[in-house]
Amino acid sequence: MRLHVDQRHERVLALVRARGSLRVAELAKELGMSAVTLRRDVESLAAQGLVRRLHGAVVWPGGQREDLAPTAPSAEGLVVGMVVPTTGYYYADVVRGARETVEAAGARLAVGLSRYLPDEDAAQVRRLLSTGADGLLLTPSWEHGHAEPGAGLWTVAQEAPVVLVERWAPLGHPAAALDRVRSDHAHGAAEAVTHLAGLGHRAVALAVQDSPTAPQLRAGYEAAVSALGLDRAPDSPLDGEPPHSETDRFERTLEYLCEAVARDGVTAALVHSDADAIVLIPRLQARGVRVPEDLAVIAYDDEVAGLADLPLTAVAPDKYEVGAASARLLLSRLTAPEGETEPPRRHLDILPALRVRVSCGARGAVS
Repeated sequence: MRLHVDQRHERVLALVRARGSLRVAELAKELGMSAVTLRRDVESLAAQGLVRRLHGAVVWPGGQREDLAPTAPSAEGLVVGMVVPTTGYYYADVVRGARETVEAAGARLAVGLSRYLPDEDAAQVRRLLSTGADGLLLTPSWEHGHAEPGAGLWTVAQEAPVVLVERWAPLGHPAAALDRVRSDHAHGAAEAVTHLAGLGHRAVALAVQDSPTAPQLRAGYEAAVSALGLDRAPDSPLDGEPPHSETDRFERTLEYLCEAVARDGVTAALVHSDADAIVLIPRLQARGVRVPEDLAVIAYDDEVAGLADLPLTAVAPDKYEVGAASARLLLSRLTAPEGETEPPRRHLDILPALRVRVSCGARGAVS
């Protein structure tokens, strides 16, 4: 039987008075209530001064049991909800970094997957909050890696603290005020072009697949080509008409690189991703384009670059640290004593590293 709000409040007060302090998730489970309903009840009681609310905890405000309330809440018992498109490929290390950081602090990570399905991000958030998540690490399925005008507003409508992971929102968008942690892919692309220029290459091509990472790679590539005064390589055909299939994408990229070497003086390329580079390099060599003699190649991602038959120089985003830093930022919000001045929001950019191997033709490269 559903309890009246006054009855729920009485039960909450009785338990908190007896225990001194309780985690919200524990209290909801003991009372057989949803975490969302309990949060509303706790907020109402706190507004009346009947309890004190800390992030993820409820504390009795006075009397002989007050000494049981911690002076500064710990992460023990907190639940961190994380929504990512997938736990494979790129996000495997992001999730691992978040999980190990959360668990080291005594909290628990609960993961929801969107699989890039429409509206699934918000559905996963509702599920995680209803089962007791105290804060959220979110990687929304935004096509270009950032919130479009009028979209993504649900991220700022959450009662729980939110940190965007590998996503961002443009200035003026409400989500731009959220905490976020991301890889600086533009910096990584610029580092690759700078390295190739240092090896003497004057014309560097860019071959990227359509992904949320691509806009940042293009921005970093363009900035470095301009800053270094390099010759501009022709645009990839994939920047115009989208490919019809994976086969079409590889064929068009292969033709682009072969023609760029033969007709446009291109001697180096940045290829996203390293899995693509592993497929393309044997095809280039079969067409008479030697790597690295005719075309120095740097791959982007470094998931499997070092395992290629010709070990690939690669830009390596620190995915583990992105996940770990996101979790640390969220936990700092969740464990901050309520009533204190809220610390400023933070935007953290993690710089990728360049790992030099054979495919770029550098002397002394790791083989």
